[in-house]
Amino acid sequence: MATAERDYYEILGVERGASDGEIKKAFRRLARELHPDVSEAPDAEERFREAAEAYEVLSDPERRATYDRFGREGLRGRGFTPGDFDLGSLSDIFGAFFGEAFFGQGRQASRARPGRGADVAAVAEIALADAFAGSRVTVSVRVARTCASCGGDGAEPGTRPVTCSTCGGAGRVQQVSQSVFGQFVRSAACPRCDGDGRIVESPCAACDGAGRILEDRSLDVDVPAGIADGQRIRLRGEGHAGSLGGPPGDLFVQVHVRPQPGIERDGDDLHAAAELTMTQAALGALVTVPGPEGEIELELPAGTQPGSVHVLEGRGMPSLHGGRRGDMHVHVRVRVPRVLTPAQRELVEQLDASLGEGAYHADDGFFGRLRNVFR
Repeated sequence: MATAERDYYEILGVERGASDGEIKKAFRRLARELHPDVSEAPDAEERFREAAEAYEVLSDPERRATYDRFGREGLRGRGFTPGDFDLGSLSDIFGAFFGEAFFGQGRQASRARPGRGADVAAVAEIALADAFAGSRVTVSVRVARTCASCGGDGAEPGTRPVTCSTCGGAGRVQQVSQSVFGQFVRSAACPRCDGDGRIVESPCAACDGAGRILEDRSLDVDVPAGIADGQRIRLRGEGHAGSLGGPPGDLFVQVHVRPQPGIERDGDDLHAAAELTMTQAALGALVTVPGPEGEIELELPAGTQPGSVHVLEGRGMPSLHGGRRGDMHVHVRVRVPRVLTPAQRELVEQLDASLGEGAYHADDGFFGRLRNVFR
């Protein structure tokens, strides 16, 4: 992505000490210049998204401070992911920010009708134990809410928006040009109302004519037991408010599950390792392995072989879809002494001579075990 290589201030064309107003003004200018409805440049849409991401960071004081100090790595470390903007969503967000309709394509009088709000993304991080048992987390989001003063129409109480006289409320105007091939009709956003179809002559003082105001909110999110790293939880109606009384968007919370030392997760199954000495493997031993709820005790029988796997059924992760739990797989590692004194060596040799071949039960070997797996 282009913004991974360019500085956000450079993208907007402002100095690092630029005020909020200067950043807002720069973004407004770029949006008018780069939106594909206006620009015919092949890279216009990509540059438009790039500018939107830069504004998303620099218009938020906390994100801007993090970016100034740590760069993009610092933003990612705090869970920031750029909004996955589509043109419809951007028009809604910009309406919330500026009270302007920037886009004309397919928007004949669309600003005069209710529109759905944009979706919002957030990130939550939990431990494996929380994913095992289920938990509740709190996420902070910044969303646009309908202005209580004007009811969302952007006009000062006691006044109403008026129909644009240039486009008659259509939001678009047509230009006819003549060429050797005949007449060409070109449709473009109305220059007077910017494709809105209406004019707010007395903007609401509370929201500066936007119809919505930005609000920082904290929401409690129930995380179901068994959730996997990277999965998203959808909270309907908790996104940006719709325009002119339209339905709000949704909130998507992406859940990151921190790995637990000593445990590997494979779907609903868990894997852990148990280390035995040579003598413990021969005699049997009681071992403990880490589990999401705490340590798990396991009695390993005498003659436990290196590389053997002991399955504890139902001790893995719960399934999101209900039913049985996954299993805990305990992989056995056997440690063999690397250094022996002469007396110890003599004892081992005596033990080996006394055991004989009958003490070693033949197993199926590697290929036999492999056949068993497929069976």
